[in-house]
Amino acid sequence: MVQAQDMAALEAAAKAEGMLTTIALPHSWCGYGDVIAGFKAKYPEITVNELNPDAGSADELEAIRANIGNTGPQAPDVIDVGLAFGPAAKDEGLIQPYKVATWDEIPESIKDPDGYWYGDYYGVMSFMVNKDLVDNTPTDWADLTKPEYAGQVALAGDPRASSQAIMGVLAAGMAAGGAAGAESGEKGLEFFKTLNENGNFVPVIGKAGTLAQGATPIVLAWDYNALSWRDELNGNPPVDIVVPKTGVTAGVYVQAISAHAPHPNAAKLWMEYLYSDEGQTAWLKGYCHPARFNAMSAAGKIPQELLDALPPAEAYEAAYFPTIDEQNANKEVVTGGWDAVVGANVQ
Repeated sequence: MVQAQDMAALEAAAKAEGMLTTIALPHSWCGYGDVIAGFKAKYPEITVNELNPDAGSADELEAIRANIGNTGPQAPDVIDVGLAFGPAAKDEGLIQPYKVATWDEIPESIKDPDGYWYGDYYGVMSFMVNKDLVDNTPTDWADLTKPEYAGQVALAGDPRASSQAIMGVLAAGMAAGGAAGAESGEKGLEFFKTLNENGNFVPVIGKAGTLAQGATPIVLAWDYNALSWRDELNGNPPVDIVVPKTGVTAGVYVQAISAHAPHPNAAKLWMEYLYSDEGQTAWLKGYCHPARFNAMSAAGKIPQELLDALPPAEAYEAAYFPTIDEQNANKEVVTGGWDAVVGANVQ
């Protein structure tokens, strides 16, 4: 545990650095806008420098690599990446260990035992549907191949770099009968090949704006992103958010501190904030299930209105949590085979 005097010393060191550089944190993702605002309010002496909010997990690791030895504003201090990217970053020496005060309440299965990376939140893959443009809301993956969805289906990321999109392919592959891992990757690629050949797949990164404009009327995204985008659109257009009947896939993201962080103390203080009751609750307000969800729930620390704002608990009961090995095997197949099998340049 971080003792009070240690926390005071960490705060002083972080304030002396005066800056924290984040990357790939859209304000609508997981309530990050409020999370960042909360950190700024608590530590006004620290400027939060936000890089490339729409970057994918692979882009985050590349940003560390590209800025080794650079202490300027383009070098990220911290990253938030898909689970499969944590071990890869550790193996490559891109991240450094740090255990937050609430370490023991982070489930063992989603953290590196030495503290190099640790789960922060999870959600399930969902369909976000523009009801002005889609007459019949699809309820399962197989529905998306129907002719009525021509030119309508998009991933919320580039499947060659984005963990969200890679996991979307995994979910589609599992719905098609593939076991999580290489098999889900292969079947998922075949599914998206069919979508693309049918003219249903749109090679545009889907988000609230593209859905509202009609460029991507159906977006495959984490439930917390879809729910946040729904709030952002405020009924214009009306949307449906569906957790599909099959291939219900949960995705865990992880935090880590760059091994080359120009502001290592600010990075550690950021982690302490994220894993505090305040930070975890802020993520929950953004519709994410935070890492300490079970422990906080057992301790009666979660407001009922936040639980009520989430999809029904039964929507999560069938969720499958792919292991790191399964995610890595799937990721290798998807990133390596997308261009050859699907051939759609998502951007």
